[in-house]
Amino acid sequence: MIEVRQLQKSFGSLDVLKQITFDVTPGEVVAVIGPSGSGKSTMLRSLVHLEEVTGGSISICGKMLVENGSYTSSTAIREITSTMGMVFQHFNLFPHLSVRDNLELAPRTLKRESVQQITAKSRELLAKVGLADKADVYPSTLSGGQKQRVAIARAMMLSPDILLFDEPTSALDPELTGEVLRVIRQLAEENMTMIIVTHEMSFARDVADRVFFMDNGEIAESGTPDEIFGNPKLERTRTFLMRE
Repeated sequence: MIEVRQLQKSFGSLDVLKQITFDVTPGEVVAVIGPSGSGKSTMLRSLVHLEEVTGGSISICGKMLVENGSYTSSTAIREITSTMGMVFQHFNLFPHLSVRDNLELAPRTLKRESVQQITAKSRELLAKVGLADKADVYPSTLSGGQKQRVAIARAMMLSPDILLFDEPTSALDPELTGEVLRVIRQLAEENMTMIIVTHEMSFARDVADRVFFMDNGEIAESGTPDEIFGNPKLERTRTFLMRE
């Protein structure tokens, strides 16, 4: 589903990503952990062209987004990135739109389905995330956990092949984190392909098929949750996990 080769990203003389290489297979859940400033969010955002990379290649579902640092056409970029949904740390809901309208804005703009199909889908997804009764309220009336569940439902509206999560619970109070993680766990059980940047170590251990430990712009170590959390090879991985 995702092939990344020798990915590089620099801001001036600062190398944020250094020769990142990995694959993600269909239905796989990859958790990305590591200290702040290690490049986790930059790597994730580069997959959906929210960050332009300096070098390397990204292929999504067999189509080249960027090859050896050269991007495909803007039309192809839109087509490729539309196969992915992204959930951000701070929800990014439109405050002037109702919950239902937040979900339906993108599909109505793209006009791929009828209005009736879009409305039925938004109703179904709000029920899926436990918010069927919140369709007509505004984001300001919701808790942080509810807002993030709306954001997940919105990311699902275009039926993405891949979901990307950038620290989906870091802006939430601990008691609200569980309700969001339950939704993500349900998606994992349904074999949704996901990359989740997270600081929730127990969740990563429980849900992920594979864990990447990033440090200093590199994937320093990767393996199964048992390998990374139970028997990490590198001292810097061990040190990070002891602090968490």
